[in-house]
Amino acid sequence: MTPALRSIRFSVLDRSRVRRGQSHSAALRETVEFARLVEQWGYHRFWVSEHHSVPGVAGSAPTVLAAAAAAATARIRIGTGGVMLPNHQPLIVAEQFGVLESLYPGRIDMGLGRSVGFTNGVRRALGHDKRDAEEFDAQLTELLAYFAHGGQEGVHAWPTEGLRVPAFLLATGSGAERAARFGLPLVIAAVGGEDRMIAAIERYRAGFRPAAPGAEPYVMVSGSVVIADTTRQAHRLLLPEAWSTAYSRTHGTFPTLIPPSEIEALTMTDRERRIFDEALRGHIHGTEEEVADQLERLVTRTGADEILVHTSTYDRAVRLESHRRLARLTGLSRDPADVRQRGTAA
Repeated sequence: MTPALRSIRFSVLDRSRVRRGQSHSAALRETVEFARLVEQWGYHRFWVSEHHSVPGVAGSAPTVLAAAAAAATARIRIGTGGVMLPNHQPLIVAEQFGVLESLYPGRIDMGLGRSVGFTNGVRRALGHDKRDAEEFDAQLTELLAYFAHGGQEGVHAWPTEGLRVPAFLLATGSGAERAARFGLPLVIAAVGGEDRMIAAIERYRAGFRPAAPGAEPYVMVSGSVVIADTTRQAHRLLLPEAWSTAYSRTHGTFPTLIPPSEIEALTMTDRERRIFDEALRGHIHGTEEEVADQLERLVTRTGADEILVHTSTYDRAVRLESHRRLARLTGLSRDPADVRQRGTAA
């Protein structure tokens, strides 16, 4: 392990992806079991996500799922990546995280995002629309105040007041400046390419205003990391998620994951092929040696404090093996033979 990788944390985000033929309830139970394994392998955090009316994603209630993951683990930090604040009232979000922190003190993270429902129908069902995202700053201010200032206008978010739940801001585009303005840790992915992400990180660090004495910029870079025996094998593991992205942007919904062999046999439209090829770019994948080189380059270029791994594959067993190998590669797992034996029972 290189000095650059030794200096940072590694964490995991699980989106509760559904494989074809699998029930949503089974995918959620896999997420909880995955949290237990990730803790055994030595990762720092385990986060879950929020998606609504998505056939291929079971995680629709992140704070509920986070509670289940926290109950199944003992040490690892548990959080959300993230709760989409425009879909909720800040009071309710504050109360939910207050309950989580009260039940699992010192282990809860509050990751927050600005996205709204994926389609007009979902947004109507949620009672919100794209305009709600424009009120994000006010919502975030209100939410943080429930923790820090003892409520507002006689409204208290019990049991939240006085609790210390770290807030993280998931960001794309102008979100980096927002995280800097609020003095919050930044969670960012290379959605528009690595150069654009690095520029956003630089703006974040330059504009950071500490929300508390001693607070400093903190950057968590999110991305897929896949380790396999060969580069080609690792690349094939990326195909199901890339096809899901292409399908969602051409059909309006995220499908369940299907095997790489079926995707290789597909006849795609020009638009599907373009999106599919774009979705395959920028992922860290390959053998241990190749992944170590790519991770070191990413950490050197971004100055990341933490890497949040959000890998999805059709084959669950190979995803577990990839995370186990990454833990061993980065020095998280102190007894890889033992945790490998325990992990195979999942």
